[in-house]
Amino acid sequence: NSETFWTTTGMFPQEFIIGFPKCVKISKVAIQCYLVRTLRIERSVSKDPVGFEECIEKDLQHTEGQLQMEEFPLPEFQATYLRFIIKSAFDHFVSVHRVMAEGT
Repeated sequence: NSETFWTTTGMFPQEFIIGFPKCVKISKVAIQCYLVRTLRIERSVSKDPVGFEECIEKDLQHTEGQLQMEEFPLPEFQATYLRFIIKSAFDHFVSVHRVMAEGT
């Protein structure tokens, strides 16, 4: 829903986890967010959200007054859970508006 978003509580790091019904192959992750400076994406193939390993970490460009739209092409890998860690920001609060994962 484009009318909703997740926002941080003002301190960093902040994180959220997305779980899939089963282990899936992912080839690309995209995110729409606002005021995120450094983002890390981790994955877990466990049945429960534990044992995460880093996939990518990136410093995002500051886009004043508009959403940041970042795509992360990833080598095809399997994941049951994706953990998004916002390590730092351009302001005290940031928001995440959409997360998309492509694969099978």
